[in-house]
Amino acid sequence: MEELELVSFKIISAVGAAKSLFMEAMMYAQKNDFVKAHELIEEGESHRVQGHEAHFELIQKEASGEKTEINLILMHAEDQLMSAETIKILAEQLIKSYETINELAQKIK
Repeated sequence: MEELELVSFKIISAVGAAKSLFMEAMMYAQKNDFVKAHELIEEGESHRVQGHEAHFELIQKEASGEKTEINLILMHAEDQLMSAETIKILAEQLIKSYETINELAQKIK
């Protein structure tokens, strides 16, 4: 397997794990387990950063003159990286919303 394919699969694996953790965090927030939700966001972020760092290495090589051959696997890796970033942002906002709802519900009781 070529180096580019290995890096692409490293990105896909890391950000796939991140997305799963972000989704799980939203489920815990829905159950008002905000401590667990925030822990999962942090864990997911560490995976997302691994994927981002692998991707950034490719960008650095390209910037130094080493051409990167674009292929479907790399495109998929980049797509997954972007979607993980988007899901993280949405998860953080949803967790904040659930926290606000929970606080307001406590005031009503």
